[in-house]
Amino acid sequence: MTDLRDTTTAVPGQRSAPPPQFPELPDGVEPGTRVPRWKPWTAFVALIIGFVAASMGFIVIASISTAFGYTFEDPPPGVTIIATIVQNVFLIGAAVFFAAKVARPRPWQFGLRRPAWWPAVGWTALAFVTFLAFSAIWVSALGLQNEEDTLPTELGVDESTAALIAVAFLVTVVAPVGEELFFRGFYFRALANWKGIWPAAIITGITFGSIHAGGSPIGFLVPLGFFGFVLCLLYVRTKSLYPPIVLHAINNSIAFGSTQDWSWQIPLVLAGSLAIISLGAYAVRRGWGPAPARSLPV
Repeated sequence: MTDLRDTTTAVPGQRSAPPPQFPELPDGVEPGTRVPRWKPWTAFVALIIGFVAASMGFIVIASISTAFGYTFEDPPPGVTIIATIVQNVFLIGAAVFFAAKVARPRPWQFGLRRPAWWPAVGWTALAFVTFLAFSAIWVSALGLQNEEDTLPTELGVDESTAALIAVAFLVTVVAPVGEELFFRGFYFRALANWKGIWPAAIITGITFGSIHAGGSPIGFLVPLGFFGFVLCLLYVRTKSLYPPIVLHAINNSIAFGSTQDWSWQIPLVLAGSLAIISLGAYAVRRGWGPAPARSLPV
């Protein structure tokens, strides 16, 4: 009986043609890029899930703290710290969950890919200078020079050395990594599939500024929104999430150190945060390997 499954004719001494580089792309992945096109609506749903989960976590943890003599209205600072970590975990978890609906998630799909070194340094410096210039103009125009960020105090940095270290780690490592993975790595990417890069960057910036309403002076929300917008453009220009993470960590380290009236301690905190982030990047590369050469995050 003739086998109809293979109609090719083998030529003696001639090797068969190698399989194509990308023989079969999953649904939602465009040929030549291998970047999944995440659904735009999942960006908003993932954001809601993250904050609902964080609110529920805060309620549960604050309720447990009442057994140790605290009140629900005035829980210990550790409750807010843990709730913030839970928020980042659930935001990233929601992003991964919805990304998996299109194709199996890989780190490089969220922008965790090595950038070209010197262009990344240049674009990061330009982004930071642009943000600082905008913030200076905004603060001067509105007379916000005396406004102070009280979040570190609310988190209990002045209560113990352990609390100070925990908050410093939260602000300079957890927040930059978690927020960039979600807002630039997923949220912005999904929205860019809807209306393009510029509308997505504007919406992401507005959202990014808005989520800080509870922890930053209201006058600083516009500069924070502009910062979120600039980070999106930095991500696009460098084609990597690492420059936004680094810039986010630099900004947070300086801002946190300023609230503590630090001087020489700021470079040490910054160096420590960048060292931890670098170790994380190394672990990602070792665990999943480098990004495909033809992959583009945006």
